[in-house]
Amino acid sequence: MNNDTNDRLTTAAALASLRSESGALFKTLFRHGSLEVEIYEPKEVDNQQPHTRDEIYVVISGTGHFVNGETRRPFEPGEVLFVPAGVVHRFEEFTPDFATWVFFYGPEGGEG
Repeated sequence: MNNDTNDRLTTAAALASLRSESGALFKTLFRHGSLEVEIYEPKEVDNQQPHTRDEIYVVISGTGHFVNGETRRPFEPGEVLFVPAGVVHRFEEFTPDFATWVFFYGPEGGEG
């Protein structure tokens, strides 16, 4: 997707676009300034590593547990999760229908 405000960024279209790419777990769909919007749909295990920028997840579907640094909590659809840059985090014990929006923003190293 480009930055044209006439384009729609829907969950259905984002998931269809991701699933059309064999084996892809995430796809960047929008960029503007420091903001990047991705769709993320891990399969069985979330092997992601800490990121260099702050991020927000908005859970689309599925349930499970979210590890964010030293904290482990359940998550559910509609939940907003914040992760500061450089913090170890991952989704665990999530249901097969799990998918989430990912919003990366700000400078490398995170905001102060």
